[in-house]
Amino acid sequence: MKAKKDLPECPVATTVGLIGNKWKLLILRDVLTGPKRFGELLKSLDGINPKVLTENLKQMEADGLLIRTAYDETPLRVEYRLSELGETMRPIIGQLEQWGLRYKAMLD
Repeated sequence: MKAKKDLPECPVATTVGLIGNKWKLLILRDVLTGPKRFGELLKSLDGINPKVLTENLKQMEADGLLIRTAYDETPLRVEYRLSELGETMRPIIGQLEQWGLRYKAMLD
């Protein structure tokens, strides 16, 4: 997790720094429904490549939003789920979803 001194003064900038790219928001959207394996995320995120997915997952884990669980199996099974902190993003993602639905309805 980042040190408080390394965060921007503005709280909106802090939030954008944590989830402000296209992939992080979509990863959050996917893990809101439950733990996901790397391959599941790769398939659901149209246009992402494995390297970019790995980088985003590592950063989100380091920021405390996701928990990575590796199971001692062959082949290795790894799942990603929301941390307690990540769960606090649920209403924010829900509001983004509602806004997007209202916007689409407005265009009809």
